[in-house]
Amino acid sequence: MKLAYSPTSPYVRKVMVLLHETGQLDDVTLETMHTTPVEPDSALLPQNPLGKVPALERPEGPTLYDSRVICAYLDDRAGGKLYGTGSRHWDTLTLEATADGILDAALLMVYEGLLRPESAQMPEWVEAQWNKVDRALTALNARWMSHLSGPLDMGQIAVACALGYVEFRHAARGWRRGKDALSEWFNGFESRPSMQATRPPEA
Repeated sequence: MKLAYSPTSPYVRKVMVLLHETGQLDDVTLETMHTTPVEPDSALLPQNPLGKVPALERPEGPTLYDSRVICAYLDDRAGGKLYGTGSRHWDTLTLEATADGILDAALLMVYEGLLRPESAQMPEWVEAQWNKVDRALTALNARWMSHLSGPLDMGQIAVACALGYVEFRHAARGWRRGKDALSEWFNGFESRPSMQATRPPEA
């Protein structure tokens, strides 16, 4: 299999952490792509017409894209242990969706600064995105710590990658304030070898 890859993409990081945790890393070749919302990598478009990473080429069918689709596929390939059953299955999917929503908003904040001319930027819009992040983190801290502290699943991986990205790109926002339980959980989860091996480069 081939994975369209970027070392700073938090969506790619979700896939990479899963590969580490399920012992499938050697089954995938990484192909680095240089893509932005306004300049997608031409080599990526045949794999994913949306021009986004990650995208997973597989021998038995069309290329998969969207990190949630790829993670579900790879988990199934490894025996289907990271999405749970019964009510925990739906809780895990909700956590993964919450984490991806955090990433969507946090990325839009980055793109506003990087891709828009300063004269066209909207500080109010950036703050609205941050408010989404902060509300989601508050909800995780208040409602989801029991799940996050349970057996490893995809919800935990997704939340940890989202927190890592917020810390990576928006450290000055101080997301940990008032979220002591979530902060402590992240400190522990971040020490896992899979998380350490997938840390984004500093630059």
